[in-house]
Amino acid sequence: MARKKQTRRRRAPSFSILNALESLTYAEILARGTIGGGLWSFFTGEGDIKGGLISEYEPDLGMAYTGTDEISLADLMSHPSVAVTTMASNFANNIVPMAVGMFGTHLTFTVGRRILRKPLNKINRTLIYPVLGKGIRV
Repeated sequence: MARKKQTRRRRAPSFSILNALESLTYAEILARGTIGGGLWSFFTGEGDIKGGLISEYEPDLGMAYTGTDEISLADLMSHPSVAVTTMASNFANNIVPMAVGMFGTHLTFTVGRRILRKPLNKINRTLIYPVLGKGIRV
């Protein structure tokens, strides 16, 4: 009779500091291309979108908005249609620079990990694991 295979215990995935930095870099590139500022300025920026008629005498021309150069969370809450329209326009205008930046980021992190594999493993073994445990790695 054949022996029954034992199920392998799966170790909980560890948190990688380099993966977190890479994700933060991607988010920053995307934020700068769409909202005109970084992630920090998105969450801490003030709502500065102001609007008014372009011409008092010709109301058919529509509204003109100021303060749309950098969108913040307060802008998104106070004037959502203007903020989303501005973000879509910025995204369309900056799609190529964002794609180049993201490709460069991916390439840099991939090559950097390969080149620094041994030093990173040594840092993990000698510094990170004894201090923070096996759940976190560089």
